[in-house]
Amino acid sequence: MQNKPTSAYVHIPFCTQICYYCDFSKVFIKNQPVDDYLKVLIREFDSYGIKKLKTLYIGGGTPTAIDAYQLDYLLQHLQKHLDLSQLSEFTIEANPGDLTKDKIAVLKNSCVNRVSLGVQTFNNKHLKQIGRGHNESQIYESIDSLKAAGFDNISIDLIYALPNQTMADVKENVAKALKLDIPHLSVYSLILENHTVFMNKMRRGKLPLPTEDLEAEMFDYIIAEMENNGFEHYEISNFSKPGFQSQHNLMYWNNDEYYGCGAGASGYIDGIRYKNHGPIRHYLNAVEEGSTRVTEEVLSLKEKIEEELFLGLRKKSGVSIKRFEEKFNLSFEEQYGDVVSKLYQDGLLQRTGDRVRMTKKGLFLGDSVAEKFILE
Repeated sequence: MQNKPTSAYVHIPFCTQICYYCDFSKVFIKNQPVDDYLKVLIREFDSYGIKKLKTLYIGGGTPTAIDAYQLDYLLQHLQKHLDLSQLSEFTIEANPGDLTKDKIAVLKNSCVNRVSLGVQTFNNKHLKQIGRGHNESQIYESIDSLKAAGFDNISIDLIYALPNQTMADVKENVAKALKLDIPHLSVYSLILENHTVFMNKMRRGKLPLPTEDLEAEMFDYIIAEMENNGFEHYEISNFSKPGFQSQHNLMYWNNDEYYGCGAGASGYIDGIRYKNHGPIRHYLNAVEEGSTRVTEEVLSLKEKIEEELFLGLRKKSGVSIKRFEEKFNLSFEEQYGDVVSKLYQDGLLQRTGDRVRMTKKGLFLGDSVAEKFILE
């Protein structure tokens, strides 16, 4: 019998508007059956008999797109059967434009202790260009209101390498982010995903993106500036003050198992990675019929090993050889000695004691370095 997961992800697929770069499972909230969805979501969550969690994460879509009454219903029902003494991190994603006073009061009245705000950029022109619904002043209002309500574990998301973005824009964004005096930032480069407004624009030659060299320069600047201001670059896209690393996200990068609940959510239980039905109606019907899953994949040993390395190398601390060998009962050297030597020579990987980790150059290339560990 495997240990039960100690983390859960809960998906709220509703948004008040759809951003031009986003390909997550989401729908425009108007005329959606939100109340029905929340009831069914709680049914799925309860079906796992979850009593003890260390981390619980509500993501989206935009969880704060639902109204205060619905938000209260969701939070109270999620925490109803949990041993709250075990729950060390309960995160909810929020949008500056949606985070009203009554919703903050609801958060305060629950066990939520961490809020992740989708800021993306402080530049009003760029916010409009990427399809965001908020403006710069709403970012400050939201942060001030959260702090006034007693939330100190606040994170924001920023995106760099946006269309028409200059180095000066990035410097301004970083300066404004640091001024917020919050303990965690996630900083992503813009990724073009299929079926998004941005991908369609790019295919028509209408998306003026920064060059790869400029993007690398932006990445270097962000890392240096964050580290100069007391943040640890603990994962490719994440920076935290001491003691404020995202425990939930570390669970993903440590390749631990977790429950995934909601339309389009993914989970990993008993060696099986699964994905739930995405369209809302399909999901509602699936819960009624007793199975929410649209795909299930039993991971082979080879796949488990590849995931362990692919995810682990994203962290600043990298992969522990000892943990790897204990977990898989294999010699790391025999499996990956040649790959490590080659990447070490190319200046993409370093080895310190028991750990193998990426260099700064390696981190910028990210997944393409990790892919070298996929054995034929």
